[in-house]
Amino acid sequence: MRWAVHGERPLYDTPWVRLRALDVERPDGERCEYHVVRLRDVAVTAAVDGERRVLMMWRHRFVTGTWAWELPMGLVEDGEEPAAAAGRELEEETGWRAGSLRPLVRAEPAAGITDSRHFVFRTDDAAYVGEPVERNESDRLEWIAMPELRAMINRGEIVSSATLVGVMALLLDLTMDT
Repeated sequence: MRWAVHGERPLYDTPWVRLRALDVERPDGERCEYHVVRLRDVAVTAAVDGERRVLMMWRHRFVTGTWAWELPMGLVEDGEEPAAAAGRELEEETGWRAGSLRPLVRAEPAAGITDSRHFVFRTDDAAYVGEPVERNESDRLEWIAMPELRAMINRGEIVSSATLVGVMALLLDLTMDT
């Protein structure tokens, strides 16, 4: 069953979010207006060191009023490849530069209402190049041991969907490394 889109009109626009009204035809033939949130894609990096630890950021999300651990991430800019954005965000937010990046997983966190895609990459050869230049991202950085990640999820210390998907993919990926 496939929905057909017959048109789209803007309802609200900012550099970060665009709300659109779509004229859609459902599989049963009925046409209706459907609201969609258009967001930029997100690039995420799971930096893993030689001791099988992942670099994470302790940060506050004011929208939800919560503190949690997250992987470094940010928006993919116009004309930028997701891997380049992942490397840029890792360095800006943590001071670590990825040597190589390989795709880990791609997710569409709310495909029924938004078109944002989350691209998660893994680097095993990040090098420290200096203090983070982005000072509004986190209170602290820590290298977290892989066995601790599941317990952190269970305790609600990892709640961001991009980080959850990335960490779960990383844990699956690491089982393939052994």
